[in-house]
Amino acid sequence: MSARVTAAVAVRVLTQLRHDHRTMAMLLLLPALLVSLLWWMFEDVDTGAFDRVGPALLAIFPFTVMFLVTSVTTLRERTSGTLERLLVLPTARLDLLGGYAAAFGLVAVVQSLVTVLVSTTLLGLEITGPVAMLVLVAVVDGLLGTALGLFVSAFARSEFQAVQFMPAVVIPQLLLCGLFVPRDALPPVLETVSDVLPLSYAVDAMLTLSTSTGTGEVWRDLAVVAGFVAGALVLGAATLRRRTA
Repeated sequence: MSARVTAAVAVRVLTQLRHDHRTMAMLLLLPALLVSLLWWMFEDVDTGAFDRVGPALLAIFPFTVMFLVTSVTTLRERTSGTLERLLVLPTARLDLLGGYAAAFGLVAVVQSLVTVLVSTTLLGLEITGPVAMLVLVAVVDGLLGTALGLFVSAFARSEFQAVQFMPAVVIPQLLLCGLFVPRDALPPVLETVSDVLPLSYAVDAMLTLSTSTGTGEVWRDLAVVAGFVAGALVLGAATLRRRTA
């Protein structure tokens, strides 16, 4: 893997995103808008509900948005022949995916900053732990969505098929991550499944930060999520095809 080639791929992706204003707006603003919508829903009904579910959504929304945009964008690059042209050059597959991950990772940093600052300042979300850790968890979770999006895009032949992976990859994690039912209250089989899903650990980290100043458990959860990110990138590099038949 070459750092120079990876950086060149990242710059190319960022340049493309800079000219795609709708995608950039979706990446940077949509999670904050969704969190704001949820706050508005609960404002006059249950003022404590937003503080209960808000931290979990700070993990879920970046993950979901980055997964969707990354999987569709990567597939579009392959169907247009761009990936095939890049791989003709001295570019390893891991260089390519690393560049995409770096580019979308930078976007995830800005996205997370916007979402967390809107939630904790304008919307009054109460967080006990350090806000910087909250941003870090959101960034790593955005990287998780990016890595999984890069991985599953290898198995889709059209943008419609890429979107179809969302119910298979994202929704089960959303249902079992502890947002609706605490993970330790799930039936034993579902709790076991939840234990092997990466989003569960991101949500656990957010919930810990919402109620505690300790960061030991948060770092452990982040390490698990980071391991899934690395694994998804390696698997994505192994299954990446030059183009869609």
